[in-house]
Amino acid sequence: MKSIFTCLALLFFNLIFSQNFKISGVVLDEQGDPLESATVYVERPADSSLVTYSISKKDGGFNLSGNAEVEKLNLIISFSGYKPHQAIIQVKNELDLDPIKMEIQDNQLEEVVLTAKSAPIAVKKDTLEFNADSFTTRPDANLEELMKKLPGVEVDSDGNITVNGKPVSRILVNGEEFFGDDPKIATKNLPKEIINKIQVTNTKTQAEEFTGKPGDPDNKTVNITIKEDKNKGYFARATAGGGTNERYELSTIANYFKDDLRLSALGSSNNINSSGFSYDEVYGMMGRSAGRNVFGGNRGGITKSETAGLNFVNKWKDKYEVNGDYFFGRNNTESRTRVSRENILPDSTYFTNSEQSQNLINDSHRANLRFEVEFDSLTRLSVRPRFDMNIGESHRNSTAESLNENREQINATETQSDEELERTNFSNDIDFIKRFGGNGAFLRLEFSNWHREQKNDNFFYSESVFREEGGENIEIQDQYIDEDEKENSYSFEASNRSVLVTDFFLDISYDFDYSNSTNKRYVYEAEQTSGNYNILNNTLSNDFETTSRRHTPNIGLNYEGEIWRVQTEIGLLYTELLNTDYLQDNSLDNSYNNLYVEAEVRYEIERSKSLSFEYETDVDIPSIRQLQPVEDRTNPLNIVVGNPGLEPSYRQSFDFNYRNFDFETRTGIFTWANLNLTDDRVVSVTTLNEDLVRTTTFTNVDGTVNASVGVFYNKQTKKEEQEFRYRMGLRANFDKNVGFTNGEKYEAYRYRVSPSVRFTYAIEELIEINPNYNLTYNETRYDINPDRNENFIDHRAGLEVTSFWPENVIFGNDISFNYFGIASPGFKNSSWFWNMSLGYQFMEDDATVKLKVYDLLDQNIDTRRDIGDDFIQDTSSLILTRYAMLSFTYKLDKFGGGPPNRRGRR
Repeated sequence: MKSIFTCLALLFFNLIFSQNFKISGVVLDEQGDPLESATVYVERPADSSLVTYSISKKDGGFNLSGNAEVEKLNLIISFSGYKPHQAIIQVKNELDLDPIKMEIQDNQLEEVVLTAKSAPIAVKKDTLEFNADSFTTRPDANLEELMKKLPGVEVDSDGNITVNGKPVSRILVNGEEFFGDDPKIATKNLPKEIINKIQVTNTKTQAEEFTGKPGDPDNKTVNITIKEDKNKGYFARATAGGGTNERYELSTIANYFKDDLRLSALGSSNNINSSGFSYDEVYGMMGRSAGRNVFGGNRGGITKSETAGLNFVNKWKDKYEVNGDYFFGRNNTESRTRVSRENILPDSTYFTNSEQSQNLINDSHRANLRFEVEFDSLTRLSVRPRFDMNIGESHRNSTAESLNENREQINATETQSDEELERTNFSNDIDFIKRFGGNGAFLRLEFSNWHREQKNDNFFYSESVFREEGGENIEIQDQYIDEDEKENSYSFEASNRSVLVTDFFLDISYDFDYSNSTNKRYVYEAEQTSGNYNILNNTLSNDFETTSRRHTPNIGLNYEGEIWRVQTEIGLLYTELLNTDYLQDNSLDNSYNNLYVEAEVRYEIERSKSLSFEYETDVDIPSIRQLQPVEDRTNPLNIVVGNPGLEPSYRQSFDFNYRNFDFETRTGIFTWANLNLTDDRVVSVTTLNEDLVRTTTFTNVDGTVNASVGVFYNKQTKKEEQEFRYRMGLRANFDKNVGFTNGEKYEAYRYRVSPSVRFTYAIEELIEINPNYNLTYNETRYDINPDRNENFIDHRAGLEVTSFWPENVIFGNDISFNYFGIASPGFKNSSWFWNMSLGYQFMEDDATVKLKVYDLLDQNIDTRRDIGDDFIQDTSSLILTRYAMLSFTYKLDKFGGGPPNRRGRR
């Protein structure tokens, strides 16, 4: 207790005797012209610890504001290609410096910031770079905790990252993917102590990186560079835990580094719906998943999973590069789902209720390989084969009923299904690029192929009862369904870029896409005497093939300057679609011409402030299941049959973005608007008979609209050890859908508005508090049966509190409250959800013993309401509920030839 008062007294003393300051000035080059994006920062002379920093604006001006308990500070300014400027300044409330002229660095190297000490942040051409050591975290922090400290970076409770409002789609380590394409494996497992730089760039393909073409400005890639003395060695982590209700967790991940060689291995087994590798330091494999199921994106079910993987990366002679990985997974998932649905007809409604239980067992294999060779600095060949296989079996039991408007039962059905599935996918990309000099001209040839094969063997049984005036009519289906699907796709692209003048290019390209899909589905009825499945049902069987060819010749003029970026491509979308039904001996062959346009205009107002507008057209080919004209009766109350006369849908997309982040005030505002217009969209057409049995087919409609707008604002402030952040946002969506109910065409309009707010208050190595709130207003209007218009409000509130006191003790609480504005009778529409974790670190922070409680209040539910074009549906699913678990985690590392586990400690 005495130590607590001592800490509080020291903190209070520092606050009293510290002084607020504001420093302003202008950074110029030797000719007196302003330098934009110079890094300006101040640090304490005694220990060179960072106090605050900023980036110079377009006019070279900068402002630094903060709080310091010392009388003098070191002022440092750095800019690529210039000598660093250093000066000692007196701390004052207001200090206006004379203009500062930077001197050119002798033997300057483009894009290199030459300073005796790395600046906390540097803005280069298309890269935002952070120096990891400039940002204070707990000694044993991982990459995710470090990124939470960076300005403009947001990390949500699920570990998703945005930088200046743009999502991070890839995490690289020394320029290479870290164990596949899941960024969370890197952010949750890389220790901060080995990280040198965090570089943020626009996401680029391998080809764009080699040719120098600009990447996707709306998606970010984060590259982590490892410190030179840490790039030889290993680090590993292993966890074992057991809990109530027979819950358990086992996981390990190990990484070996040696210059350009990296070898990683991982393994996991658990029955708590976790992948086992996106490891949360506070909650472990349980994660911060309040009210959301984390396994594979599914909302319901309980899964026992076993996974193992290996990743290998190496380079030779700066010419050859190999990157490969292999994953094996075995999942055993139990799920139960209950659905209550109100179906809207032109002049009435009816109701359906259903329940389904399922057990799915699946083994999966996934392998990726990337081999690259640079014949010289201008010529590169890349080969990327990928393979995955799934072998599984499922057992399903379901019941369903239909009721009329007075809730009188009209029909009921029970089904059983035992299915075996085998699916294989293989794809390969071959990419050849030849550059012509260093001005951006190149020739690119790309070939891709994709092969998918799926085999299903299904023993299906159903018993349906239809109520009639004279009694009941019972229909039985006892069938064996043998179904094989194959798809082969090939694409070839040839593109050539010529330089007209500096930064102005002419692009000419031709794309050819070919796809062939077959579906052979044979339904055999059981013999009444023997029970053998020998009777072929020709009506329900099919042998169907669809082939599509798409030709896209196009030409583009592109300007890629520092401030303006204008890209235009225009051409022809020529599509051929051939459908053949071999059992019915008929075919349909059509061709379609559409205009192909892709255009983008982007204006960089300042380094961290930009406007952009994009317009794009595209064509979507109907799926083979939407095309094949054969009845699918595996749901006896909803018979589905395809339409071979469907046309490809034609979509136009409009996107607008504005982003602005001010490093001086640590504030950012991000807005966007999106509009999609679709003609010939494929929609379902449902008709209903007197027994309330639906028959669904498909057709094309025009006039569907999808639109969304959003704005987000965030701000970060920091004084000494205290940090405060807040983020406010507003999203709005509008959808106009065209469909059919009981054969009658209708239009449905959906509106959704969702404001949100999130706060963070933290005191370094003491506590972090994150309250958040989100409200969603939903409204749906129909031009059929307008009496069924709906509007309701959903609420979600959360509080995350993590304390790091006393020393070596981590106590975490993640609490949320969910309220659904409306639900059908029998469905609970509100719940509290509370995860708790108490951990103790010892053995110099290498070992952690942790007690976790999932769903402490035992109120977790998975209830949701979905509003479709002609239905309102409530769903409740089996999900993981309360358990407690005690676990032990041990970390091991060794870098740079030193002894194991000798890092910088508290």
